[in-house]
Amino acid sequence: MLESIETHLAHGGTQSIYRHESKTIGLPMRFSVYLPPHAQHARVPALFYLAGLTATEETFPIKAGAQRFAAKHGIALVSPDTSPRGANIAGETDDWDFGAGAGFYVDATREPWSRHYRMYSYVRDELRETVISQLPIDGARLGIFGHSMGGHGALVLALRNPDIYRSVSAFAPIAAPTRCPWGKKAFTGYLGDDPKAWTQYDASELVKGAQQPRFPAGILVDQGLADKFRIEQLHPDVFERACLEAGQPLTMRRHEGYDHGYYFIETFIEDHIAHHARALI
Repeated sequence: MLESIETHLAHGGTQSIYRHESKTIGLPMRFSVYLPPHAQHARVPALFYLAGLTATEETFPIKAGAQRFAAKHGIALVSPDTSPRGANIAGETDDWDFGAGAGFYVDATREPWSRHYRMYSYVRDELRETVISQLPIDGARLGIFGHSMGGHGALVLALRNPDIYRSVSAFAPIAAPTRCPWGKKAFTGYLGDDPKAWTQYDASELVKGAQQPRFPAGILVDQGLADKFRIEQLHPDVFERACLEAGQPLTMRRHEGYDHGYYFIETFIEDHIAHHARALI
């Protein structure tokens, strides 16, 4: 059962925040939903947006300026929180890049994180099923995108589940997390010390391991060249090379002067929604 926290009119549609008791997480979870005007009369396609480190379910709807373009194309926008909240695990809030606000969209297997930190299954299964069953969303027309940690999550969820998601894109994703400090820290904490267990959550490794292109129509990635995390943490070149070698169509756009923040996302959000609309409408 969804509990409505707030709802606002926006571009002829509604921007809402919901809370529900998550069986997957074992705690209450919050997520945001933008429903375009079309949803008043019919089920609409939906884009799931996964946010980055320290963000919440409110970050994307407040900062990205996406609603006007979602309204134009008749697409819903769904954005979950970035981790469980209130798990009361020792050290959960000690670091900004691990624990609360940093779930990395994996299903943790290492105690004590495995009790609640199951964001992969939450997004793929419970959140998807919840919005399809309780909101006017067409479960056969879904796409996914995200930023940074959320870009990593979007690529992984899409590459592992092309039967669920018709389209995928990302802004400055952590594209090879098994090679970067953020990813190594998170995966060790959530999944354990064996790097072989990490590859299932590495988009570059998933592309390399695919028998055929998962998204023949292409993946869109935007990357700012003034992004201070690009070289050490994000590794877009690794993902680009993996796609080239695997025959996975990829549009990798590099932008001079743009950094890692939401001004960058706001600048190119229209292109991303149009990219998904071609697959979903």
